[in-house]
Amino acid sequence: METNSSGRPLKSHEWVMSDIRKQLEEGRLATGQRLPSVVDLAAQYGVGRSTVREALSALKAMGMLDIRQGGGTFVKAAAAEPQHPGLLHPESWVDRAASLRQILEVRRVLETGCASLAARNRSEADLSDLAGTLREMEAHLGDETRSEQADVRFHQQMAAATHNPVLADLMGSLSQKLHDSMRDTRALWFYAERSSAERLLREHQAIYDAIAARNGAEASARMELHIAKVEQVLGEKGAGI
Repeated sequence: METNSSGRPLKSHEWVMSDIRKQLEEGRLATGQRLPSVVDLAAQYGVGRSTVREALSALKAMGMLDIRQGGGTFVKAAAAEPQHPGLLHPESWVDRAASLRQILEVRRVLETGCASLAARNRSEADLSDLAGTLREMEAHLGDETRSEQADVRFHQQMAAATHNPVLADLMGSLSQKLHDSMRDTRALWFYAERSSAERLLREHQAIYDAIAARNGAEASARMELHIAKVEQVLGEKGAGI
């Protein structure tokens, strides 16, 4: 039985979506190609039509498919490379970049320590909370607002898993600043990696795995890498623009 990144068995629509996505990523389904009908796909996978429709809708939300009412389902062209957020907001980027750099400096000091301490002190309930947030991030890969909210929550849950109320309070005091800066942080990460929300999910999964294994050094290193990628792009001359 196939499982997702958190070890949960995939639902029918999830493994149908996963298989079609794999074909898209490997180029076995070309840009502009029309997919078989819902009826044919249901027969091919041995599932109900509603399961196929749910899988296709998820892939559409990820920007991989174009579903035309009454006209079929087609493979969309690959998304353009992520843009540096400074190109999207040139008039305000200097001030935003300075603020973001300061927040990242605080996060580097605070969160690498939180990751290490969480690996030492976490409970099974903490792991369950973190795994639940990872599942939400995975379920909403095509919804940036929901993904961003889950991203912030993951970092707050990690702080709670240290079982040090002072650290948890410090992260709580950063909550609004994290929310305000997360959009730019995620945009910079995507720009640095030239990659997708799935890759970002795997970064969080790696932090979770280290915490679950009680490997404090690895958890801290993974968090350091997570933040360093954004800092690198932000620190490039002219903030990369």
